[in-house]
Amino acid sequence: MASVACIGECMVELRQAQGGQSAGQSAGQGGGLYSRGFGGDTLNTAVYLARLEVKVDYLTALGDDALSDEMIAAWTAEGVGTRRVVRLPGKLPGLYMIQLDARGERQFFHWRDSAAARRLMDLPETDELLNSLMSYDIVYLSAITLSIYDAAGRERLFAAIKRARLLGTRFVFDTNFRARGWPDRDVAREVFAAAFAAADIVLTSTEDLLALYPGESHDQLMARIPSPELVFRLAEPVSLLRFPGATREVRAEPMTRPVADTTAAGDSFAAAYIAARLAGSEPVEAAQAGHRLASLVICYPGAIIPGYAMPPKKRHRPATSRQATK
Repeated sequence: MASVACIGECMVELRQAQGGQSAGQSAGQGGGLYSRGFGGDTLNTAVYLARLEVKVDYLTALGDDALSDEMIAAWTAEGVGTRRVVRLPGKLPGLYMIQLDARGERQFFHWRDSAAARRLMDLPETDELLNSLMSYDIVYLSAITLSIYDAAGRERLFAAIKRARLLGTRFVFDTNFRARGWPDRDVAREVFAAAFAAADIVLTSTEDLLALYPGESHDQLMARIPSPELVFRLAEPVSLLRFPGATREVRAEPMTRPVADTTAAGDSFAAAYIAARLAGSEPVEAAQAGHRLASLVICYPGAIIPGYAMPPKKRHRPATSRQATK
């Protein structure tokens, strides 16, 4: 079975609960009750890949605390492989809080500077972990993943990806830009350029790229990305695709339900796109699958929708060879 390595960070998630203030709290005091969960962009993608019957491992570092134990148990229950998770004594996972506006758009607040995942590229286990990348059909990571490592860690990771690609592994890069994770935009642009040059498939959006290259047209933004396969999601539910021999526009089907929460729209799109490509679908069909799943995910609160809400699994049957996405 085709396999995917997702690299990144999962954090403790605090989400404002629906229904108002906690007991004894006035409306003017703000705040309220929060529910606790777990989340992270590449972890969300890993969960959706597992639900789409793709063999997937999550590569990260966690602490030896009870919250990290809960994460491992939750991932295992979803079918996400945890054999590449490094446990660090005395460390903890990061934490973030989500606030939503009336339209379902989210704002994030993070506490992650000392999180275990930030050390993944500088551990005794790192060489073994990076050498394992060549055993996967696809390595998937995001710009958020790259932002949590220092320059030496990123260089080490890129070198391992390049070695793996020589043996047929494909590198999928999701831009998912968050300005707060970078010291400045010049550093981010430099890292993005390196990722674009190494990637076989780039998944990006106007939201991400215009934050780094303001004022540029769609054509100018796409020209910055030399990868052979590019999916460029626009502000409206449309994707521009570029792949060998063709460019295409793919529109999402009209929404029939109200948007509840846009969290993980891009993460789920990435999962469905990768799953479809591994199943042998052409890029256009894969983008259609991505739009379908993302349109479903944003109708539910939170990053991971209930299992019963997933589309029929028969739409995605992963291939058994690395040749499926080539």
